[in-house]
Amino acid sequence: MTERTIAILEKLVSFDTTSRNSNLELIDWVEAELAAQGLSSVRTYDDAGVKANLLTTIGPTEAPGFVLSGHTDVVPVDGQAWTSDPFRLTRRGDRLYGRGACDMKGFLASCLAGVPRMLERPLARPIHIAFSYDEEVGCLGVPRLIARMGEAGLAPAACFVGEPTSMQVVVAHKTKVSYRAVVTGKSVHSALAPQGVNAVDYAARLVVHLNEIGRRLAAGPSDALFDVPVSTAHTGVIAGGTALNIVPEHCEFLFEFRTLPDVDVDALVAEVAAYARDVLEPEMRAVDPATGIRLEWLSGFPGLDTTPEAEVVGLAKRLAGRNDHGKVAYGTEAGLFFAAGVPTVVVGPGSIEQAHKPDEYIEVGELARCDAFVDRLIDHCAA
Repeated sequence: MTERTIAILEKLVSFDTTSRNSNLELIDWVEAELAAQGLSSVRTYDDAGVKANLLTTIGPTEAPGFVLSGHTDVVPVDGQAWTSDPFRLTRRGDRLYGRGACDMKGFLASCLAGVPRMLERPLARPIHIAFSYDEEVGCLGVPRLIARMGEAGLAPAACFVGEPTSMQVVVAHKTKVSYRAVVTGKSVHSALAPQGVNAVDYAARLVVHLNEIGRRLAAGPSDALFDVPVSTAHTGVIAGGTALNIVPEHCEFLFEFRTLPDVDVDALVAEVAAYARDVLEPEMRAVDPATGIRLEWLSGFPGLDTTPEAEVVGLAKRLAGRNDHGKVAYGTEAGLFFAAGVPTVVVGPGSIEQAHKPDEYIEVGELARCDAFVDRLIDHCAA
């Protein structure tokens, strides 16, 4: 079984599905493989028609079944020092190296390897294989897939999102929003600085305000089950100015909040906007009414907050052969399924410690444990 999974993983890794690229070549291949087994699939596309989600159902569609959900896109390899071709699966001992091998094509391969057994068994409840696009750049694709499931009248009993958790059942992850702050000042010669509006200065003051919010969040509330137990604020990129002797007219920076599921992230964004509007902009516009600060939403996803006592958690633990559960700081598509009313957990092969790194790898034993998870799910659906 696992050798079949490895063979499929080798093919999946060979497609460069970095988020900036189309994923259609991979989707074409997967759809053809499923069609060869007598299965039909449904696609939902992005606005440009160059990326697609793929939804395939095995078993009776009228019964509540189970979703195996994973994303097809991967992060870039640019600037990373790989010791082998990142888009060619390379085996060294018990490790399989390649971009996406861990995050998260290993899970996709295990799902696809299980399809023949799904077809051999008379399933009383369906298994939905749901592959998405653009998870790595803000979970942009899966909302269309979830909407398509609703339009088709599918009402899953539960969803398993196969991000790398070393097959531990993850019941919660944080909410995330990311924004661009664009500061427009007034440019003058630096010798006349008081007559201008320094966009870099005002951007810096807003960054400091974000830092103060972050320090406040660090004091709580907290949840010890999360690997980072508190909500966080973070500024990651800033750019502005052209020369030292010119008061800068433009500055912008990127920031994000990652909050515990029960923290109101919208209130935090509103606090940033209010500081810009009520404190900084009046000062700027006293010099020049054309100046100001604009916040642009970039991406975001809701948190996952499944109670550990939920039926889906108990089932996932039985399927994974583990009794523990955890919570994580990184985000996944699970929050979107959860928000749509589908009981959801995150559980998949590989360690998040290997994700996004050069020489990303997954251990063969992890794939075997995921194969066993899929096998047990098939048995559960056939019972």
